[in-house]
Amino acid sequence: MLRNLASELRADILSAKAVPALSAGFTSGLGLLVAQVAFGTFIFSGPLAPYASQGVGLVLFGNFAACLVIALTSGYRGAIAGLSPALVIVMASIGSTIDAEGDARFVTMVVALMISAMATGACCFIIGRFRLVNLVRFTPYPVAGGFVAGIGGAVCLAAMSVMGTELEWRTMPTLLEPAVLWTWGPGVAYGIALYLSMKRWGNPLILPISVALAVGAYHFGLATVGMPVDEARAAGLLLTSTADGSLWPVLVPADVMQAQWAEIARQIPNMLTLILVAVISVIMNFAGLEVVANKDLDWEWEFKTSGVASVLAGLGGGTVGTMIVPASLRSKLFGAATRLTGVVAALVIGSALVLGDGMLELVPTALVGGILVFAGLGMMDEGLVRSCKRLPLLEYGVILLIFVTIMAFGLFEGVGAGMLATLVFFAVRLSRVNPIAAQFTARERRSNKVRPVTERTILLEEGDRVRVYRLQGYIFFGSVSPLTDQLKQTLSGAPRPSCLMLDFGGVSGFDVSAVNVLGRFLQTANTAGVQVVLSAVSEQLKTELERNLPPTVFAGLWVEPNADHALERCEDIIITEWKAEVAAASERRAALLENVADDLDRHLERQIQFEDLMEELQDWLNPRQYAAGEILAGPGSPQEGLQLLLSGRASAYDAAGTRLYQCSPGDAIWPAGASDEKKTVMVADEPCRTMELTPASRRKLETHEERLALKLYRYLLAGRFQAGSGAG
Repeated sequence: MLRNLASELRADILSAKAVPALSAGFTSGLGLLVAQVAFGTFIFSGPLAPYASQGVGLVLFGNFAACLVIALTSGYRGAIAGLSPALVIVMASIGSTIDAEGDARFVTMVVALMISAMATGACCFIIGRFRLVNLVRFTPYPVAGGFVAGIGGAVCLAAMSVMGTELEWRTMPTLLEPAVLWTWGPGVAYGIALYLSMKRWGNPLILPISVALAVGAYHFGLATVGMPVDEARAAGLLLTSTADGSLWPVLVPADVMQAQWAEIARQIPNMLTLILVAVISVIMNFAGLEVVANKDLDWEWEFKTSGVASVLAGLGGGTVGTMIVPASLRSKLFGAATRLTGVVAALVIGSALVLGDGMLELVPTALVGGILVFAGLGMMDEGLVRSCKRLPLLEYGVILLIFVTIMAFGLFEGVGAGMLATLVFFAVRLSRVNPIAAQFTARERRSNKVRPVTERTILLEEGDRVRVYRLQGYIFFGSVSPLTDQLKQTLSGAPRPSCLMLDFGGVSGFDVSAVNVLGRFLQTANTAGVQVVLSAVSEQLKTELERNLPPTVFAGLWVEPNADHALERCEDIIITEWKAEVAAASERRAALLENVADDLDRHLERQIQFEDLMEELQDWLNPRQYAAGEILAGPGSPQEGLQLLLSGRASAYDAAGTRLYQCSPGDAIWPAGASDEKKTVMVADEPCRTMELTPASRRKLETHEERLALKLYRYLLAGRFQAGSGAG
């Protein structure tokens, strides 16, 4: 693998991509360097301000390690990684809540961030290694959008804090006082101007050039008013370098002894939040890059590479790094879709680690605040403005809810409120999906079982007393009550049903509440004397019903493997009930004979035709006998000819084991390979006798007895027509 990687880099250096890669990598590296310095300064502010330089080194090393590893291993050529703005607020909250002083506070903060980086990397690697991507990639868009917008707003507020101004109601009137205005005004103006310029032109050189101009203009202004640099730094207008020499390494192994492990344990909720936000950022960046680059990524591989990058960054004393979409996309737009681009960007950041602690002393505090404002405005634009144009009002309301909650209470509370609101909306919408896919009666649709004329007529007359409901989707607490309400109306409707069939073949799942409510309905149906037949019930649902129902009620249920067998069971129940009603038997039988007279005539006429045909064909046919369960035709059967059933019944099943139809005496059984019979298996339901017309006998019959062959084919054609017209 290393040899292939070296060969690829060597080929890129010697190709036409080298110059675009150097340009794109250098400009992206400079942009990331400026942004990461601002992020590190903010994370290590307040009580950790004396360690700001070391904090910047921590962030830069994490950025360098992640950018280099992802550039060399990602499936997207030209990928560039860095610290996402979404993580800055969580990291800063960890530093501000650590209860320690001096070096112990700083070391505890660094160790907490290192552990978080390695844990994040382990989570990402596990997600990719064990193919858990589908469990995390479908984050609800309103939650992701609200999360981005809320982080953006928090970053803007943090920018004001970096510039020495706290946004509180009691301090709002003082913001426009000249002395206060000069502390935050230049930074906010720079951030807004940078945001508008990048949005309008999108040139990557805007950020590094504007930083250079801003630093020069700020120092020119200090010189104009006669303020020495040391005095400006003491007043908090310039950053202070606290590192001795280079910015990295931040810690040596002996420093870890100063970490307050009890305090790190107290920070576990914040560290878990950081891990969650980091994983969400990885997901959002992958999804965003797929959209804007119009390229499918191998998410499992990308999660593994991101995991390795974060683990290495954490082991080296750095922070979490994730793929940066704008910089990665820029590689493609510049024609620099090569690993060389990310390597160059990483080297730019790495050089600052070795050479650049003194550069921090030149950076105005207002510039750091302005870059934070720029990052926050970009996130709010993505989360609030663009989402408003493409989301329905209710889903956009979730984004606003998360944004306001994050601004008012905090990140964790905002994401929690958004998830809760999304779940409520999902439950409401899911409850509006009708769980009944279809409903019919046994008069409208019959099973595939072949029945005598009398039974078919009974079903035609009494079939409305069998009500069938084919269910669908996921049945849960929000949809089961409307379902059972409709079923209860059926129990009291006219005509009053004798049998109720519930087909669960299209049900994907259910929750405990649904089983509980369904169990109460089954008890109601049992009390009303209605027989309930269930089909395609999973073992889990069957077990849950057995737990929720009294033994007598559960024992009274019929549970069939599929809808055809369940419908056959319902038909048997209705036919049995009809025959059991002795009081009205004479009148019913008279009506039945009147209704079936024509059918009986046709049936008898066909039987006579069949018997005559068998007598004429007896010299051409071979007798066959089958035991119950034996295969008559289909895969596994030695017979290749057409068979005519003399006695017994046989059923045809498809490859899934579903009964397609049933044959009775007088029906033809076609061999395997005849049109649509290729995958059909004909199995004897009881001992059967047939007469087989082999292919050789059929050819002789067609040659020497054309009249008899024509008579046979007319009989077979009439049988197929009747079977097709009789299928419910």
